[in-house]
Amino acid sequence: MAITAAMVKELRDSTGAGMMDAKKALTENEGDMEAAVDWLRTKGLAKAAKKSGRTAAEGLVAVKVEGGRGVAIEINSETDFVAKNAEFQGMVGAVAEAAIGAADVDALKATDMGGKTVEETITAKVATIGENMSLRRMASIEGEKVVSYIHNAATKGMGKIGVLVAYTGDDAEFARGVGMHIAAINPASLSENDVDPAIVEKEKAIQMDIARESGKPEEVIEKMIGGRMKKWLSEITLLNQAYVKSVDGKTTVGDSAKAVGVEIKGFVRLEVGEGIEVEKEDFAAEVAKAVQG
Repeated sequence: MAITAAMVKELRDSTGAGMMDAKKALTENEGDMEAAVDWLRTKGLAKAAKKSGRTAAEGLVAVKVEGGRGVAIEINSETDFVAKNAEFQGMVGAVAEAAIGAADVDALKATDMGGKTVEETITAKVATIGENMSLRRMASIEGEKVVSYIHNAATKGMGKIGVLVAYTGDDAEFARGVGMHIAAINPASLSENDVDPAIVEKEKAIQMDIARESGKPEEVIEKMIGGRMKKWLSEITLLNQAYVKSVDGKTTVGDSAKAVGVEIKGFVRLEVGEGIEVEKEDFAAEVAKAVQG
């Protein structure tokens, strides 16, 4: 019997198995869907389906730098306990290695990793570890030089926050210090020129509405807004922020960089669970759900 793409998709959707595993299961069972599901279960490859509805907001961010290219990936798990698991960490590290040659997260998922794709490797790990997990994001940066910084490191090259900094100059230690600053302060962009114009206009409209409450004339309000917007932009852009490691606590990142002959060209920052909404239940509700099965 011919195995169609639609059949493979149906089996993947119902079991959570990888594409190649689903195709093999159907081939081995001559297209019989129920038999294919049983085949996957006996191989331990259908367990992931039971986990796929659970929120994975913990996990690790891993970074890898090779030459002038740096990559950061986020792989999520359900609990921080799994993030501390050596087996999970080993997989995350291997995926980060594979990411160096991938263009984006979709390409990374399809990248071969010892005979299985990255996506299939993660699915198999769900079956053995017993928690839902997923490759959520990948970000990359290229430059003359790139350094990485990990905050709250679980082991070498991975932790809760990963930062990549592209720069020119010879002071790698300073660039890594900027990475620490980025991890702590979380700037929105490199400079005012890189801020999304829509975000700027939205903030300006908000500030205008606030200023109008004072009852001042429009021409006065315009002058007030200019100062407020300049202050706001300095607070959200890396080069204009007061550098956390500056001696006086006032010198900006941009000025500090110039002083040591470094130019910051760009950055990437990934934080575990960023933007994921986690549904919270009280203890009684959790117990009731467990009793009901």
